[in-house]
Amino acid sequence: MPSKRPGFTGFKRTSQLLQRPIRQASESRGFAVSRVLTHWAEIVGSEIATMGRPVEVSYGRQGMGATLSVLTNGALAPLLEMQKEIIRERVNAVYGYNAIARVRVTQTAASGFSDGKVEFLHQAPAKKPPSEQAVKVARDKASELTLPVGDSTLREALEILGQNVLSKNK
Repeated sequence: MPSKRPGFTGFKRTSQLLQRPIRQASESRGFAVSRVLTHWAEIVGSEIATMGRPVEVSYGRQGMGATLSVLTNGALAPLLEMQKEIIRERVNAVYGYNAIARVRVTQTAASGFSDGKVEFLHQAPAKKPPSEQAVKVARDKASELTLPVGDSTLREALEILGQNVLSKNK
């Protein structure tokens, strides 16, 4: 039986190796729970995540809750401003208590500042169109289902509708 090397504890997952540096980096920006940074799109939803991203959590002198700063560009700032209460509720749900009392929207140009150069990457994945074979099968199935319809205009409209419904990616 081969002997183990001293100091070798076996293989570790990458997430375990990166956990401490990520925690230290997020705590330096005020994030007690780094999950707010790493899972931003899941916490606030993809629509809000495409508009902005969290930058910092700052704590006031009175200790009456923290302020979450969210970075966005100038055009999306009014839309994000209207979503502040939703953002606050969802982030507090992650913390498990009312850690965030205020949400501050910070605007920056598309380029210029170091934080402004980073694009908002939380975008919905693009769906690939259905294959030609799937479209053909959907067309055949739709025309088969609409055969009993007497009115030709209605039958054509129902065929198109049925083809669209049946060819959608699941």
